[in-house]
Amino acid sequence: MRDFVIFGDSTCDLNRELREKYEIEYVPMNFVLDGKEYPASLDWEAMTAHEFYEAMRSGKRITTTQVPAELYSEKFGQCVNEGKDVLYVACSSALSGSINMARIVAKELMEENPEAKIICVDALNSSFGQGLQLMWASEMRKEGKSIEEVEEFLLKNRNCVNQCGTVGKLDYLKRAGRVTASSAFFGNLIGIKPIIISDAKGQNFAIKKAKGFQNALKEIALHQKEMGIDLKDQIVYISHADDEASAIALGEQIKIETGCKGVFLDYIGPIVGASVGPGTIISYVVGKEETIIGEA
Repeated sequence: MRDFVIFGDSTCDLNRELREKYEIEYVPMNFVLDGKEYPASLDWEAMTAHEFYEAMRSGKRITTTQVPAELYSEKFGQCVNEGKDVLYVACSSALSGSINMARIVAKELMEENPEAKIICVDALNSSFGQGLQLMWASEMRKEGKSIEEVEEFLLKNRNCVNQCGTVGKLDYLKRAGRVTASSAFFGNLIGIKPIIISDAKGQNFAIKKAKGFQNALKEIALHQKEMGIDLKDQIVYISHADDEASAIALGEQIKIETGCKGVFLDYIGPIVGASVGPGTIISYVVGKEETIIGEA
């Protein structure tokens, strides 16, 4: 059985410590600010997370790009040349077209190297929802599972990663086209916070609304309590867009409601951050399979 390398991309939001612990590689996307293109580093090398989100708060628009085909070819090709297979767990295809390009490159490389396997899995999620699946893959690899066994597990369980959060402003998601059209009306309601999940297709979908921030925290915690399984044995992952205080408050609320084992907090990276905007907080638990499909 050939060894395989696990890749994510700039939307998986795993910091250097986690990537090193789980031996996970990633292919970077890029973002554009003031006409200049920067690598979307998960280690915030071009600018700090605070500087990034302050630029958005000041009214500057940040756009993003997909992973270039040449980079996929370089990274995946290097593994193939070393006699290793590749497992790429990609951002939801409902949010990014990068997985489509990766599959094209993978097909070409496998035609040139018939002994190689390059498997691309659509995480149907992003941020820690994607990151959790990468960590699962790493743990299974460590247990000696084959790349096909890992793929089968991810495809079966990816919708069991339950996302629930809210945003500072829905305008960013609407402008980026990263939320279902039927959810857009929430953005016009003063004092209302949309409660957003990742639906069964990997789309951001506002399932309900809450009046005020505290009620939003309660709704998120209750949703995760309903969806989570064996939460007393789980670490709940929370990512935030430069709003650590709100992320901590959400973590405390989730602890109260679920009795979870603990909470892990970190920043939403530049690619997801450019779409969701400052003030966003998102939580992730593992549990029931998500079956809701948001209306277009």
